[in-house]
Amino acid sequence: MRAEKRAVAGNSVLVALAITILKILVGVSTSSLGILSEAAHSGLDLVAATITLFSVRVSDKPADAEHQYGHGKVENFSAFVQTGLLLLTCVWIVRESIHRLFFHYVDIEPSAIAFAVMFASMAADFWRSRTLRRIAAKYDSQALEADALHFSTDVWSSGVVVVGLALVLVGRARGITWLRDADAIAALFVAGVVVYVSGRLGRRTIDALLDAAPKGVRGKIIQAVSKVDGLLEVDRVRIRRAGNRYFADLSIGLARNVTFQRSEQVADSVTAAVQSVLPNADVMVRSVPRAAFSENIFDRVRAVAMRNNVNVHDVSVQDVDGRLHVEQHLELDERLLLKDAHDKVTQLEAQIQEDVPEINSILTHIESEPATIETSEEIVRDANLEERLKKVSTEFPEVLDMHDLEIKRIRGRLYVSCHCTFSDELPLSRVHDVSTELEIRFKQESPEIFRVLIHPEPQTDNRR
Repeated sequence: MRAEKRAVAGNSVLVALAITILKILVGVSTSSLGILSEAAHSGLDLVAATITLFSVRVSDKPADAEHQYGHGKVENFSAFVQTGLLLLTCVWIVRESIHRLFFHYVDIEPSAIAFAVMFASMAADFWRSRTLRRIAAKYDSQALEADALHFSTDVWSSGVVVVGLALVLVGRARGITWLRDADAIAALFVAGVVVYVSGRLGRRTIDALLDAAPKGVRGKIIQAVSKVDGLLEVDRVRIRRAGNRYFADLSIGLARNVTFQRSEQVADSVTAAVQSVLPNADVMVRSVPRAAFSENIFDRVRAVAMRNNVNVHDVSVQDVDGRLHVEQHLELDERLLLKDAHDKVTQLEAQIQEDVPEINSILTHIESEPATIETSEEIVRDANLEERLKKVSTEFPEVLDMHDLEIKRIRGRLYVSCHCTFSDELPLSRVHDVSTELEIRFKQESPEIFRVLIHPEPQTDNRR
């Protein structure tokens, strides 16, 4: 990409140099203001082409510590400078045209060389504009597009000058005196074309330098992003352009109980949606927690816990004589002292009642969250204990099968784990109740058991 952009910009400079020199020589020899105005126009095109060559060399440099958004703005600034140069050309052309029309007539001598140079200039400008436009479209380069626009208008302005020279010859041949001003009038037409081009180019470059969002793009982005699953709202969309690169900054609302991993997944989906509108855009997504309309009291309690970076489970809400009572299990680092852990719980309960004022009382069971890896001392093989535990499982008709029973001794205490098969259609709440009751019965049957872990499995899984 870099080599192709630099090559076409370099060729443009060489052609502009040759055409400018030819137009100056012919313009001076014929005294044609039209040709001289074209020479001035081409001279500024030479300056613009040189600036373009410089800008495409700089703009392709990667971002660094001082230019964290890259160097793409150099292309936009290059196009802005070209606009200013074109307007300066117009001032000189209009001034000289008015002077020749009303104050000082200059006799011009159209020659075959003059026509030949102008036709050659038109052919060269046509080739340059076509090549530049193709490369500009391929790499979305505003600097090369500005050059292409210049040279495409040069074709028409050169054509106007040719017409002016031809009318001067016709006027001399047929004695029509007023046609002697055709050259100056042609120069004014050239100035008009340049003003039109400058206006179009100037508006676009100023928009780019002032970070104006492309027309209609913001709406398309909001429409695309709104389709992302899990999104509550699109809070803010900002777009800026630097050279051929777009930067998008979005703020999105997510349910406040969404996990960090899930928010990252949503952010990736939002990025993909933005890039479907602006390919290769650099996208920054900021997620903001929001209370979803579908939140129930359990969600609101968990949201407060997540805000404090703690985990609650087994949340239970009871309506006692019209007063709501909450019971919950809270996991805290096992290395905390009881006083510190209790202070954290007190603070959390106060925040929950502040955020959910309909709750009258809260009771929290504090659990230690393991922070160390426990080493198993041995795997216990006790056929008698295993048989007794399997017999206990038959007391529960919902338990279709118990298997993979394992007994471990850790720090002198027995840990029991097993897999239990349940019906596929059994509600999860009932599965949890049965598992809890089974844990209690295991400990009643064998009081030496310290901890029980039951893994529930659907009946379908065990048929495979």
